[in-house]
Amino acid sequence: MHLNIAVLEGDGIGPEVVAQSLKCLRSVEETFGHSFTFTKGLVGATAIEKEGNPLPEKTLKICKESDAILFGAIGSPKYDDDPNSKVWPEQGLLRLRKELDLFANIRPVKVFPALIKQSPLSKKIVKNTDLVIYRELSGGIYYGEKDHDPDSNSATDICTYNEEEISRIAHLAFKAAKNRKKKVTLVDKANVLQTSRLWRRVVYDIAKSYPEITLEALFVDNAAVQMVLNPSQFDVILTDNMFGDILSDQGSVIAGSIGLLPSGSVGTDYAMFEPIHGSYPNAKGKNTANPVAAILSVAMLLQHFKLHEESDAVVAAVLKSFSKNIVTPDIMGSSKYGTDYVGDFIADNIMELDEHFNMNDENIDLGKSTII
Repeated sequence: MHLNIAVLEGDGIGPEVVAQSLKCLRSVEETFGHSFTFTKGLVGATAIEKEGNPLPEKTLKICKESDAILFGAIGSPKYDDDPNSKVWPEQGLLRLRKELDLFANIRPVKVFPALIKQSPLSKKIVKNTDLVIYRELSGGIYYGEKDHDPDSNSATDICTYNEEEISRIAHLAFKAAKNRKKKVTLVDKANVLQTSRLWRRVVYDIAKSYPEITLEALFVDNAAVQMVLNPSQFDVILTDNMFGDILSDQGSVIAGSIGLLPSGSVGTDYAMFEPIHGSYPNAKGKNTANPVAAILSVAMLLQHFKLHEESDAVVAAVLKSFSKNIVTPDIMGSSKYGTDYVGDFIADNIMELDEHFNMNDENIDLGKSTII
């Protein structure tokens, strides 16, 4: 198979972890006989500095002409620390999601048995954690009308949803649950928000078409507590843009490091894959950033194109790095291995899986998380 892949490294540690992802894709090329063409584009703070725009038109063009997008990270303290700035890096990512209509963000949260001691929670609590968050990505408060009145020193962000926006991601979540543990948890704030009440009406109605799926609804504050007390109770979490943003970062704590979790953002025509972590500017250039989330995002990309054996080979190489303790310092505080070394090890261990290979209980089941 030949794929044209847009590569948006972004800011901070983005270029470092994306470089490891590309190593793995090149290893997949050689091992399985595929052909990938990589085209880089500027985005975020880097694009602002060079082009004056967090998403230059030529970058958007590259993305629209590609089969998939591999994204690094976005954000810079220069803009985070300046609330008066008229432009900031995250505007580029938000516009990219909107322009490509990437309405569904899929974030699997799995605790790897080999790294279970890494979690700040007890082994008893986290050992069976295997959930996936379906976050609506192109609507809600992040895209609503915004206003700032300097005279009254007040600001407004409007949260708006319509039935179609809710319906299309709800169907994806229910379809994913059919291939998992057959449970969907809707997370909202329906006791105070009209948008959440609309979510409940639409999702409850859609649930009638999936009688084999158990549907429950939790207020977001309760859901956040339950994710810490008993994360294994969850299968598929369905939620809006802002709540999904918060809960998925909380999920990374359960796993033990935000550097472990991948994500896919999909729409009808386009798909983008990225680690859930931010740009982590303090680690930029230090060769300490964890590349695993970015590499597992490659596994999700391969699953998206039904390259299941190739995806499994990437996952198997990651699991081997865990079993050999070839990890970055965020996993084992005394680890001597850097970003490049871990990336090299994983890329070098990507190979075709023979019929006797068993992924065992550490398989993160990425395929079950990317039903689209």
